Amino acid sequence: MNLVHDLFQVLLSSILDIIPIAVILFGFQIVVLRRNIPNLKNVLIGFVYVILGLALFQQGLQMALFPFGEVMAKQLANPDFIRESSGNTGTIFAWQDYFWVYIFAAAIGFSTTIAEPSLLAVAIKANQVSGGSVGIWGLRLAVAVGVAFGIALGTLRIILGAPLEYFIITGYVIVIIQTFFAPRFIIALAYDSGGVTTSTVTVPLVTALGLELANTVPDRSPLLDGFGLIAFASLFPIISVMAYAQLIEWLSQRQQVTPK
Repeated sequence: MNLVHDLFQVLLSSILDIIPIAVILFGFQIVVLRRNIPNLKNVLIGFVYVILGLALFQQGLQMALFPFGEVMAKQLANPDFIRESSGNTGTIFAWQDYFWVYIFAAAIGFSTTIAEPSLLAVAIKANQVSGGSVGIWGLRLAVAVGVAFGIALGTLRIILGAPLEYFIITGYVIVIIQTFFAPRFIIALAYDSGGVTTSTVTVPLVTALGLELANTVPDRSPLLDGFGLIAFASLFPIISVMAYAQLIEWLSQRQQVTPK
C-alpha cells in the first residue's frame, strides 16, 4: 500500500509539473497564434506518456538510486574503510588516502551524465541541426568526461577544505581562454552542455555524495563544504566539450596536411 501511495503522490506531482508547460504551449497556440493544435490526439497521448514516464522514473530513483548512492557515499567516506583501503592506521588522513572516493565520484559523475535524459535530447538535436558533424555519442562522452573530472576534483576540494571560489574562478578563466581558440560552431553548444548536466539524475546523487563526505571528513561543514559539487559538474563539461571539438579539428587538419 505504501508503494501505491508513493507512486500516486509522484504521479500527482508529475501532473502538477506538466500542467504549466501544457497551459503555456496550448495557450500560445490558441490565443496568440490563433491556430488549431496539429495532431491533437498524438499530442495528448504524448503528454500522458510524459506524465507516466516522469512518475515511474522519479519513483525508481527514490526507491533505488538515491538511497543506494547515499549508502555508498557513507561507506566510502567511513574512517574504518579508509584505514583498511589506504593502510593508514592513524586518525588523521591525507588527501591521497581517499582515492576510492575520487574514483567513485568520477564513476558516478560519468554514469549519471550518460543516463541524463536532458543531455540525450540536446545531443540528438545538435546532431540533427549539424548534419551529423556533432556526433550523439561523441558529445555525450565529452560531457560525461567533464562531469567525471569535475566531481572528482570537487571531492578533492572538500577533503582539502580549499575555498570553492578559487577552483570556479580558475575554471572559468580556462573557459574564457578556450572560447577564443575553439571552433565557433561548438562554443554555444559547449556552454549549454554545462547546464544540461544538472538535472534529475545527477543532482541528488552528487549532492548526497558531497554532504556525506563533508559530514565524515573532520573539520568540514556540510553547509560550507558539502555543497558546490554541482558547480563543478556544470563548469567542466564546458571545458571538455570545447577541448573535444579542438581535438577533432586538430586531427582533421593533420589528416589533410599528411601526404598519402
